Amino acid sequence: MIEIGKISVLRIKAILDTGIYLNEIETEEEADILLYEQDINLSVGERIEVFVYRDSNDQKIATLRKPKLQLGEVAALEVVSINHIGAFLDWGFERDLFLPFKQQVGKIQRGKNYLVGMYVDKSDRLCATMKIYDVLNTNSPYKTNDEVTGTIYAIKEAFGAFVAVANRYHGLIPTKELYGKHHEGEVVSLRVKSVKPDGKLELSLRKPIHFQMEDDVKMIMEALEAHAGKLKLHDKSSPEEIKNILCMSKAAFKRAAGRLMKEGVIEMKSDGIYRNW
Repeated sequence: MIEIGKISVLRIKAILDTGIYLNEIETEEEADILLYEQDINLSVGERIEVFVYRDSNDQKIATLRKPKLQLGEVAALEVVSINHIGAFLDWGFERDLFLPFKQQVGKIQRGKNYLVGMYVDKSDRLCATMKIYDVLNTNSPYKTNDEVTGTIYAIKEAFGAFVAVANRYHGLIPTKELYGKHHEGEVVSLRVKSVKPDGKLELSLRKPIHFQMEDDVKMIMEALEAHAGKLKLHDKSSPEEIKNILCMSKAAFKRAAGRLMKEGVIEMKSDGIYRNW
């Protein structure tokens, strides 16, 4: 069966004045699909990659153009109009993609981009959804310490920041790894901290320890410079205090501060750390 919403490899059955007729390579159990683009050099029997979707008459058609979004993917699409039944998004074709009210999260505005996935509704039509957790996949090719890019689509204090990695895969920055201020829709560079048994990715905004320490040392020195050579942080400071001031864990702070003390750059006292330069 030829699925809508995906790139398919189809065989050219006939080239007529009305268009190019396509079907699957090994089976022809369903009606041919029409490819409207005709000003191209193709031959009967040739196999081509096309995207299959439904036109304004709800008929399956094919195109050589690539959409901004396919099934199993997530993409940021612009809202071009809103009416009493939902919103319509620009996904690269003449017929905009429908985003029903029930699939929206929060209030949306015309002209803004929102991260959405795609699904096939009960009428076999392609629709968009902002509830992308169930759209994302767990069969990512990534492994521990790989560098990835993703978009934050939800932040929940109890869990952390949920991320669509490469606009396709499940990822989570746990609360303990969520340093600094972040927001939904933000694109972030991340490190894969681990791959869970279910295939979901645990992510970190920080580099591996041996690389991250250089950044942490620099951050402490810059903070000291900005606060007249003193920070009210020491080895008895709480993790929350350290996170609020330096955006790093207590363990990372102790490693970086320990190195600076060993090098004689800082001195740690009961009321804070002081620079020695």
